[in-house]
Order: sequence, then C-alpha cells, then structure tokens
Amino acid sequence: MADVNRGNRPLSPHLTIYRPQLTSMTSILTRITGNAMLIAALMIVWWFLAAASSEDYFNIANGFVTSWFGDLVMFFSVLGLWYHTLAGVRHLIWDNGIGLDIPTAEKLGWACIGGSVLLTLITVVAVA
Repeated sequence: MADVNRGNRPLSPHLTIYRPQLTSMTSILTRITGNAMLIAALMIVWWFLAAASSEDYFNIANGFVTSWFGDLVMFFSVLGLWYHTLAGVRHLIWDNGIGLDIPTAEKLGWACIGGSVLLTLITVVAVA
C-alpha cells in the first residue's frame, strides 16, 4: 500500500514559484475562445429560429441580439474568431517544425494577440 503520509512537501510546483509562459497562456486562451464562440453561435441560431417562427418571437430575439449586451457578445465573438483562427495558423506553423524556439514562439504569441485585435477592429469598422 502506498504511504499516504507525505509530510509537508507539495505534490506539484506551487503557484507562487511557477510563472506561466506566454505560449501556455495563449494556448489556454485558444480553448476559452473556442468554447465562448459557442455562446454566440447559439445566439445566432436562436435568432434564425425566431425569424422562422413568428414576427413577435423574432422581435424578442432581435431585440436581444441587437441590444448593447448582444452587440458586446458579438464583438467579443469576432475577437475570439480572429484569435482562434490566428492561433490555428500558429499551430500549423509549429506542426511544420518552424518557430519552436522560445523567442520565435513568443513573437508568434504576441502576433496572434495583436493581429486578432487589429483584424477585429478592421472587421467592426468595415461592417459598421
């Protein structure tokens, strides 16, 4: 049987001594943006279903989607979509064995963040 008395030793590196790298944070952000875009997708599907149902139901859904909260959700969905796309391109670059050294990986991480913000602003301005 395993010894359950391990003393005061930590089982893994403690948060006070571990410093997350940019690549790990961008990887986590990729997963978060992928899941968050599901909320916007469900909101868009609800809007389409309401449009196919009745005018009264569509007015309710359209009022929500075009409200300040709906606009905020859609704005961050565009940001998440661009970030998720650029992070996917970064992973395709890494899959080819390019840019795996730490300085280049950090530059690619900052490029994903900055590029997604820039492309989001361009998208919002172009649509508005």
